[in-house]
Amino acid sequence: MRFLFVHGTGVRRERHDTLFGLVRERLTARFPDGAVDSCFWGERFGATLGADGRSVPGLRAPDGAPGPGDAETAEWALLIADPLCEVRVLAEAGWDTGTGADDDAFAMPGVRSAGAGVLELLAGVRGVPDGGEQAALLLGTGLAAGFPAALETVARSAEAARAGARATGQPQARELATALARAVTAAALASAGAEADCTGAERDRLVELLTTRLGGDARVPGARAAAVLGRLAMRVTTQPLLNAWRGSLTVGATPALGDILRYQARGAGLRAFLHDRITAEPGPTVLIGHSLGGIALVDLLALAAARGEPVPGAALLVTVGSQAPFLHELGALAGIAPAASLPYAFPRWLNVYDRHDVLSYLAEPVFPGDPRVRDHEIGSGQPFPACHSAYWKQDSLYARIEQAVDEAEIG
Repeated sequence: MRFLFVHGTGVRRERHDTLFGLVRERLTARFPDGAVDSCFWGERFGATLGADGRSVPGLRAPDGAPGPGDAETAEWALLIADPLCEVRVLAEAGWDTGTGADDDAFAMPGVRSAGAGVLELLAGVRGVPDGGEQAALLLGTGLAAGFPAALETVARSAEAARAGARATGQPQARELATALARAVTAAALASAGAEADCTGAERDRLVELLTTRLGGDARVPGARAAAVLGRLAMRVTTQPLLNAWRGSLTVGATPALGDILRYQARGAGLRAFLHDRITAEPGPTVLIGHSLGGIALVDLLALAAARGEPVPGAALLVTVGSQAPFLHELGALAGIAPAASLPYAFPRWLNVYDRHDVLSYLAEPVFPGDPRVRDHEIGSGQPFPACHSAYWKQDSLYARIEQAVDEAEIG
């Protein structure tokens, strides 16, 4: 009896040797008379950047400096996550009026603040207008449905009331008008989510039109809101980080993600290589595939069985942390047609998963009633992604493989 270990995505020589050394040690301890081999495919069939990453914008950006528009994009990312954040800054910090205090020391008692007038105008805005540029923009960007609720949320917020009370003069009121207009627009964008079809120019024009209705002049918030939120947005939102690190992230992710994409597009070479390795030695072989290795094995065995030419010696398939069942649900497995059952000559299949491993999936519910397919859960106690590789140190994995070997009566 022979075991053949097929590694997963992103694995190259050094990592393969570490994983295989662990698997071989544990399997040899349970099967002292069994041969344990490996099928290292990462360098031959794995993905590389053929043009040295020249397709990646910003790969060679000098010292990760922010690019054009980064700051504005970051501010809007923060606004969409928390539409009232700028208004909240004005509500809490107020304005520096030059008097040594945030509030106007010379405001007459009982006189309504300029900000109160802005809030009154905001309360008077009623949903999507029947016509005009604003209506066309709201309808054309997919924001119309969420716009009335966004208006009401902002207008009734405690933050708006507090900021309005502190905006005693016209300069503060104009800034408040812009902050409120941005808050309403951000809330509408948040409501629309991925269904929004809105460019930055359209977004800014909506802010400008609404600001004008509130008595402002559509200038971006200055003073407290911009000073605080602008710097914070560049630090805590993901977009500046993604822009700055896109090159290195892409290069770093290429082995893991690229191997999957390359296999989906050109998997025949890897499957042929696996077939040669499986049939290179006589006798029954237990195939152990991790992650993408399991996908390739399922495809290979299914395609061969469907042709009526099952792979010689393939006595048992063990997939560990595999996405093969999920890909079958999507209709994305090369070896099995969407919604089809496993071919007649497909071998027994033990599918091992960890519910915390987001790259592992259940096979039994996808192939209901098939006695060849069995799921087995393992819990490493590790979060993802550590749990995706933690299978190999757990005795319960090898105990379950031993049980499957006995059930298959592999000698």
